[in-house]
Amino acid sequence: MQARSERTRRRLVRAGAQMFNRNGYASATLGQIAEAAGLTKGALYFHFASKDGLADAVQEQGRSVLREFVHGQRAAGVPPVQALIDMTHWLAWTLHGDPVIRASFRITNECTGRQPPVTDFHQAWITEVLRLIDRARRAGELRGHTFADGPETLLSAVVCGIGVLFGTGMPPPELRLRVGALWDSLLPALVPAEHMGRYDVHASALAEGLVGAV
Repeated sequence: MQARSERTRRRLVRAGAQMFNRNGYASATLGQIAEAAGLTKGALYFHFASKDGLADAVQEQGRSVLREFVHGQRAAGVPPVQALIDMTHWLAWTLHGDPVIRASFRITNECTGRQPPVTDFHQAWITEVLRLIDRARRAGELRGHTFADGPETLLSAVVCGIGVLFGTGMPPPELRLRVGALWDSLLPALVPAEHMGRYDVHASALAEGLVGAV
């Protein structure tokens, strides 16, 4: 029974993500979401008391997907700076292929200032960026900066900016090329010149794995 309940909940989260993507947070209705999941509204209300609750669940699922990727990179021994590069490329791929990630960004964008506040998915990404930068700094991978929070500010803006570019309707291949071009310019400002050869700004190995997963 518990396994069946969990499967139903996952269906609702996925359907919620699809409807939030298609119609926006304000316009998506619980009736539409239940229909997309092939369930009754009663089944939806059994799991989620409100649309805000479902929106939070979508974003929590997005957080879990993000954490799984970041933890996998660390377990594989990927250096922090390369992990930052890989994370931005992974974001460009998942915005195209995963409705939960797309919906998580859209919900956050559309619900800024809402009371009570819903989960802030931008903050989840920024938190992971800050952790990786801290690891990179402690490992001596970053250049010295006049302002200690310079890399944090820059890379937090980069992550949010990728979401904005995707929202313009930019085709996925172009977005991935843009991310690589961005790192061509960004990396020299972040790491010592003698370290430049250590990193793959186009995340070739990661891209091969993502293509195989599609």
